[in-house]
Amino acid sequence: MNSFSTLSFLLLLLFVLPLLGSCHEKQVYIVYFGGHNGDRALHEIEENHHSYLLSVKESEEEARSSLIYSYKHSINGFAALLTPHQASKLSELEEVVSVYKSEPRKYSLHTTRSWEFSGVEESVAPNYLKKDDLLMKARYGKNVIIGVLDSGLWPESKSFSDEGIGPIPKSWKGICQSGDAFNSSNCNKKIIGARYYIKGYEQYYGPLNRTLDYLSPRDKDGHGTHTSSTAGGKMVPNASAIGGFAAGTASGGAPLARLAIYKVCWAIPGEGKEDGNTCFDEDMLAALDDAIADGVDVISISIGTKKPQPFDQDSIAIGALHATKKNIVVSCSAGNSGPAPSTLSNTAPWIITVGASSVDRTFLSPVVLGNGKKFMGQTVTPYKLEKKKYPLVYAGQVINSNVSEDLAGQCLPGSLSPEKAKGKIVMCLRGNGTRVGKGGEVKRAGGIGYILGNSKANGAELAADAHLLPATAVDYKNAVQILNYINSTKSPVAYIVPGKTILHTKPAPYMASFTSRGPSAVAPDILKPDITAPGLNILAAWSGGSSPTKLDIDDRVVEYNIISGTSMSCPHVSGAAALLKAIHPSWSSAAIRSALITSAELRNNVGEQITDASGEPADPFQFGGGHFRPSKAADPGLVYDASYHDYLLFLCASGVKDLDKSFKCPKKSYSPRDLNYPSVAIPNLNGTVTVRRRLTNVGAPQSVYFASVKPPLGFSVEISPPILSFKHIGSKETFTITVKAHSDRMYSIPKDQYVFGWYSWNDGIHNVRSPIAVKLA
Repeated sequence: MNSFSTLSFLLLLLFVLPLLGSCHEKQVYIVYFGGHNGDRALHEIEENHHSYLLSVKESEEEARSSLIYSYKHSINGFAALLTPHQASKLSELEEVVSVYKSEPRKYSLHTTRSWEFSGVEESVAPNYLKKDDLLMKARYGKNVIIGVLDSGLWPESKSFSDEGIGPIPKSWKGICQSGDAFNSSNCNKKIIGARYYIKGYEQYYGPLNRTLDYLSPRDKDGHGTHTSSTAGGKMVPNASAIGGFAAGTASGGAPLARLAIYKVCWAIPGEGKEDGNTCFDEDMLAALDDAIADGVDVISISIGTKKPQPFDQDSIAIGALHATKKNIVVSCSAGNSGPAPSTLSNTAPWIITVGASSVDRTFLSPVVLGNGKKFMGQTVTPYKLEKKKYPLVYAGQVINSNVSEDLAGQCLPGSLSPEKAKGKIVMCLRGNGTRVGKGGEVKRAGGIGYILGNSKANGAELAADAHLLPATAVDYKNAVQILNYINSTKSPVAYIVPGKTILHTKPAPYMASFTSRGPSAVAPDILKPDITAPGLNILAAWSGGSSPTKLDIDDRVVEYNIISGTSMSCPHVSGAAALLKAIHPSWSSAAIRSALITSAELRNNVGEQITDASGEPADPFQFGGGHFRPSKAADPGLVYDASYHDYLLFLCASGVKDLDKSFKCPKKSYSPRDLNYPSVAIPNLNGTVTVRRRLTNVGAPQSVYFASVKPPLGFSVEISPPILSFKHIGSKETFTITVKAHSDRMYSIPKDQYVFGWYSWNDGIHNVRSPIAVKLA
């Protein structure tokens, strides 16, 4: 290179490097001002947001090009490309509530019979929910609008037919947005709106790879179709998963409700769809802003974070708070990070947070060993072995030489040796990787069948999957025994019996081990989750653009699929909320949440307390108030109501003082536990604590309710007054709950452990029950 070329190159570097540095330094930040005050036009709001950007940018052009979203309807704020220094300067402005960075992979999706099973009574024999009575009262959810934030929707599914559905409600103000393989004709009187939000995703990943996903509201994943149909799908007779499993009528909770689809979650480049999608802060905030303006009544969000987020940096919490102003019910999944404590997301008290439990249906597929022993497993694979014994191996015995010892039994991609695995049934263990992916690896290596053994953490919970070869899943105890047989036998052999659907299994429900647990790491004074609903092995509609396993090597197409997660339990509660909204259109979102929590069931179908997957007693940090019972929630007797103003007082007490700039925190100090919530959590009891609650009568006039208490072990609980009289519907009465540790038993109460109790109000017809969680300081 001559001296002139060298000089030119150096000058070019001097010019390009700062640009590269500034590009790298810029990231998407959300600048949040709170809510909108006054009636400014949309263009005025956007200009106002531009003026803030112009104050930290060098030119008008740069300010305009950096704006990604301007939130104009209910939420006041914008998302923009900023340097950390620019974000810091904006955060110093008095009118700015918070500035937080959009973090890739922060939010992800929380990946029939369930409605028939949604009302186990207190008697020993199951007394199933009189669904038709509830549906008739609610007119099947007719004209209630459920907004679903997810991965889109497959409009051709029979679950979204508008046959027999009346005209679109006049309250609807939304749109049907066109895009890849989707236009206005894909909306109808059932799917009344559809939008997609991708600016945040594309800012980070670049333009969408159109072979990975549709640039439209169409669902190429399956998750959004599944959750939408669970909440509000039409009744579809003769539906079943691949192989004929779970055959029957598939139905959403509110089968005549309208659906509005907000696609905010997208495939991750370079990763398999089975690993899940990603959903960006700024895209979800834009969807929530539109959903509130569009006129939805219920918002269903099966999305969350792996780590709990502070309220002023949690886009779902911020959007949901604005929804409460319009009395919109927001239902969210608790997450799939159990069984560890304090793992749940979506902990805001203005959200209904839903855990996951089972229904009374299994898909039995036993393993028969060469020694004659039979171990129960579950599967929904349609593939069957010839009825004979096959060589059985543990995955660790047939791995390639480069696989580390700690991953030997995991059946991760490329780990198995075809020479060693061919023609054998391979046993893999849960841990790293996906359940279906392990089966895909066994098939790739030439295995004839696959046994998935639970880890100790998974216990006895069995998720049934549509594997790509004959397969079954066994619980931890059975997995240990099968491994012992393999290790103690010269030529182990086995046979996997084809799966079949079994109904009325007992005990049910039980809590899924994957369901995220309380206590809340963000707001320990609020008991979360609120409730549990079916989330294990749930049948619902599926996308024609995806396979039942979502694996690249799976080319099967299904109309209905069985999957598991709190993603599945959340839309059950969204559907129930839609029915309650139809029956009680004037009820607040807090009243609907209260009705669901205080009417929930604590017992399973053998009359005992709900357990975890291993048969141990479960507690309110797993199930909240209990297993949801929509028919009881429709007539709760009393409700714990709360307003937007109450939530702002709660935020003040929690140290979040400016989420709404128009509201000034009072000088009088409050405790977060004084929020009028249908449960009580006391994280650090030192001596005695008294909390206040207020009940509103929504039952019969001239009602008298009597208090009863089952105190947490080692504590006393006093309700004052113990009798409440309500003169008319809408009457409100206040009472206090005083919790005190027994001084003579304090030595026996572990300081780092919660204990649980209950208190109830009863008038002879209604039993309004609330959980209590207490831990010593």
